[in-house]
Amino acid sequence: MQDLAPGQSAPDFTLPRDGGGTVTLSDLRGGPVVLFFYPKDNTPGCTKEAVAFTGLLEDFAASGATVLGISKDSIRKHDNFVAKHDLKVALLSDADADVCETYGVWGEKKMYGKTFQGITRTTVLIDASGKVARVWPKVKVEGHAEEVLAAVRAL
Repeated sequence: MQDLAPGQSAPDFTLPRDGGGTVTLSDLRGGPVVLFFYPKDNTPGCTKEAVAFTGLLEDFAASGATVLGISKDSIRKHDNFVAKHDLKVALLSDADADVCETYGVWGEKKMYGKTFQGITRTTVLIDASGKVARVWPKVKVEGHAEEVLAAVRAL
């Protein structure tokens, strides 16, 4: 687990995506990439976040940015999540949490007095050259997609 800092190279990965196929981060160089790591499909906060990014997807695209959601959920769960909420953002499955660990978003969490391993809601903005531009740790969903879009436009 590492703490990503602006200016360092974003670790490359290839993950399966909803609807089939895979996404390789380094293939997306030339434009900004937004990675939003979220705990679980079809939960209130994660649904709100994915819907917010979907609602602004055309604005992100107009700025040349690709938006990718990443969780440990299976492709089958992602496909269900996409269909149920008419999501347009690509959702990647990191079933083994390897990418989550590399990006420093996998670790100990506490809820209702219980301690467990999970994803801390985090967003990473990667610039066109593949370097980390900004990291939002412990994201609060309200207004977050708009804040990330403003950061993309400021690149």
